[in-house]
Amino acid sequence: MSTKTTRVLVLVCSTRPGALGPAVGEWLIDAIAPRAAELGVELVPVALGDLALPFLDEEEHPSSGVYRQEHTKRWSAMVDAADGFIAVTPEYNYGMPATFKNALDYLGREWAWKPMGFVSYGNTSAGTRAVQHAKQVVTALRMVPLGATVALRIADTVENGRLRPDAARDSAAAGILDELVGLAHGLRPMRERIRSTPGPLPGSYVRELTPDDAAEVLVLQRCCWMDEAQANDTLDIPALRESLEQVRAWLGAWQGTGLWRDGRLLGMVRTRRAGDDWHVGRLGVAPDLRGQGVGRWLLRRAEAAADADCRRVVLSTGAGSRHNLALYHAEGYRTESSDGATASLVKPTPAGAAVGEPAGVV
Repeated sequence: MSTKTTRVLVLVCSTRPGALGPAVGEWLIDAIAPRAAELGVELVPVALGDLALPFLDEEEHPSSGVYRQEHTKRWSAMVDAADGFIAVTPEYNYGMPATFKNALDYLGREWAWKPMGFVSYGNTSAGTRAVQHAKQVVTALRMVPLGATVALRIADTVENGRLRPDAARDSAAAGILDELVGLAHGLRPMRERIRSTPGPLPGSYVRELTPDDAAEVLVLQRCCWMDEAQANDTLDIPALRESLEQVRAWLGAWQGTGLWRDGRLLGMVRTRRAGDDWHVGRLGVAPDLRGQGVGRWLLRRAEAAADADCRRVVLSTGAGSRHNLALYHAEGYRTESSDGATASLVKPTPAGAAVGEPAGVV
């Protein structure tokens, strides 16, 4: 299970004055809030009527992602930040409300590879035909509609404008959330992949590491730096001793880059500036993927990220890490110093080379 918080938008779709939707939405959030807390889910109620979206008024096609209207930009940001959705929808004439369809049609990429659950309400069909209509549309947007639904027949459910208490209905609503969260986690690699840069391995992609990735980074560190420990005959290596909170802290202080595939962290590197130097560290590749040029690719990417006026790239490795030293020397680094335990290496940047920074191998 991912350690990241899952954000779920609860969309109240009817905009008709006096509609039952707000009462159904209120019941739903109250019913699933305890389970949301257990699962680490952030529930965000959104009334489509509050968005003030006119009928689609963007000149460019939604698939372009080019938005000129402020209301579109706000809606895009809300949907893009979400991991999943639960739509609370009535049925109008065998279909979903036009406001719901319009809100879906406004965007493209923001919806992709996210799950959507449904709570419907109505008279004869309890809103189920609206759900069938909506499922066709969300599937076309590359969303994944849930199998679990809750359908409320107004005559059996509502009294004086509020929903009657029903433990079985509350349990069914929690079941929607359970299924939604499972799918949101499972689809996360698909969402990340379409928003990221392709990596050097088939199906891999690169994205920035954040403190939310601390658990995955901690595991990769402990896998990668055991070889370093053996080569240098010591376990006194920060990457092996750090706690989860310490990893989370440095992820906030450094620029981290991760190579991912199908939700697995395959490799990483971190960088930051200090004076005229560009520091590179924590270059690691999963042991089963070594020998495929991944480390060299990550190193070059880290170097390319250096500020234009930095003069040197600086890194360090164990003095006994012959494989690492051979890689760095082959990439143009020279060993600047060694205390017997750690070797410090430097390489001039283009700006540094222009003013005569030394190069070569000591």
